[in-house]
Amino acid sequence: MYLSSHLAFDGTCDEAMTFYANLFEGKVQFKMTWGEAPMPSAPEDKDKIMHMSVTVGQTSIMGADSPTGRHLKAQGIVESISISDLAKAESVFKALSEGGSIQMAFAETFWAKGFGMCTDRFGIPWMVNCEKPMNQ
Repeated sequence: MYLSSHLAFDGTCDEAMTFYANLFEGKVQFKMTWGEAPMPSAPEDKDKIMHMSVTVGQTSIMGADSPTGRHLKAQGIVESISISDLAKAESVFKALSEGGSIQMAFAETFWAKGFGMCTDRFGIPWMVNCEKPMNQ
């Protein structure tokens, strides 16, 4: 079994997914626009992304641009990334929050060397975590 995320964008999928591929040291595996798809699409959507996937290690993130007038903001879900290196985790948090908003500044917590919550400039909410050993 394998779980992955599928993110919805309002015309910024290509930019966002390319940003994530670079930031997370991943690779774009597939990209197709609505205009390239075999089913008909609205003319205003032809250059938007119908499907794009990025692999990051053993996982993947998928995304698409919503058809015109059908985009819904992310609600009730947060993308989470765990990074073992504190400096790298802080750097990723900074990059994700730039141009977006911070809900919880990146800082040490009782469970993490560093943890923060933000929404990136593409409207996707994130948690960045750098775990520390827990006393049992």
